[in-house]
Amino acid sequence: MTASALTRPGERERLSTKISEIDWRLVTLICVIAGVGIAMLYSIAGGQWRPWALNQLIRFVGLVGVMLCLALVHPRWWFRAAYPAYAVLLVLVLMVEFTPLGHKAGGAENWLNLGVIRIQPAEFVKLGLVLALARWYHTHSAEEARWSWKLLIPAAIVGAPFVLIAKQPDLGSAMIVGLTGAVIMFMAGLSWRIIAAAAIAVMAIVPPFVMFGMHDYQRNRVLTFLNPESDPSGTGYNIIQSKIALGSGGLLGKGYGLGSQSQLEFLPERQTDFIFSTVAEEFGFVGSCFLLACYLGVILISLRIASLAHSHFGRVGAAGMTAFFALFVMINGAMVMGLAPVVGVPMPLLSYGGSSMMTLMIAFGFILSMRVHRYTELPKGQGLF
Repeated sequence: MTASALTRPGERERLSTKISEIDWRLVTLICVIAGVGIAMLYSIAGGQWRPWALNQLIRFVGLVGVMLCLALVHPRWWFRAAYPAYAVLLVLVLMVEFTPLGHKAGGAENWLNLGVIRIQPAEFVKLGLVLALARWYHTHSAEEARWSWKLLIPAAIVGAPFVLIAKQPDLGSAMIVGLTGAVIMFMAGLSWRIIAAAAIAVMAIVPPFVMFGMHDYQRNRVLTFLNPESDPSGTGYNIIQSKIALGSGGLLGKGYGLGSQSQLEFLPERQTDFIFSTVAEEFGFVGSCFLLACYLGVILISLRIASLAHSHFGRVGAAGMTAFFALFVMINGAMVMGLAPVVGVPMPLLSYGGSSMMTLMIAFGFILSMRVHRYTELPKGQGLF
């Protein structure tokens, strides 16, 4: 399919042509990672489909269909939905904080109870954040993205959900939101003077924030990360057990279904936060490296797709979606190895969970859409709708 054919005004592209333009390498890697996750959920349940593996399988199959459908959506619809989607998702985050629908789980009030289902708006707001920033940068010049008072607008777009989510308190999601916003602003060409000033400000703010701005359990997590052996049966228990699972797997692991830390339930949250430790215990260093290679492949392919997009909206958006996926991988990986505090960030596509998986599959639907419609140009002066 030539560039001219894909960009000719008014031309209706054939569905078969669009499907052939989907990057099936990316789809395959996503399925491999999710398949490993489902297999591990089956293993840690003692060879049972319930309570996790079957739900995750059904959820993933449905969301693959959603992802492929979203891949066929024209970029102009993503563009038009960017600001409204951000606004709606920000309202949902506000509803968690200020309405009776907010539901507390795991020490944080980060769920929205809608009766039939419960969702985590903090997960979905990452999508709205990336779309809103991509649209803003699409309609502004490179000079304004580098150094301008108008940068207060993307800073506010990032800051609003960051503050609300941190107040819930959901430190992990707030960290992903803040870092994703920072990465997008950096990739869009932010001046090094602003980056240096922001880095100095963060270093100055973090110590007093840890001591006076965090809840007691959050502060304990940070301090325990520095010395987990100081409280091995309390706040340091999670990290210590995770390290035991990682180390006991050796080179090739103990074998599928034979991980003592997970099977005997020494490892906490083994179906969510610490599922990567279970992979390392059962499949060892080799299995862990294979899984990390799959993650790296997803990141590199997604970045390649971002670089090929002709519209600035597509480039920034696809790179931003890739950024928060990569941040999930890096933060969870560091967390289970004791290199970062335990902040409740799941390993993407591997950990059990609905809101997180749905967010990621929508993000990949956007990335694939930018691949299918990579030659599409979006006018700079488009209005809100």
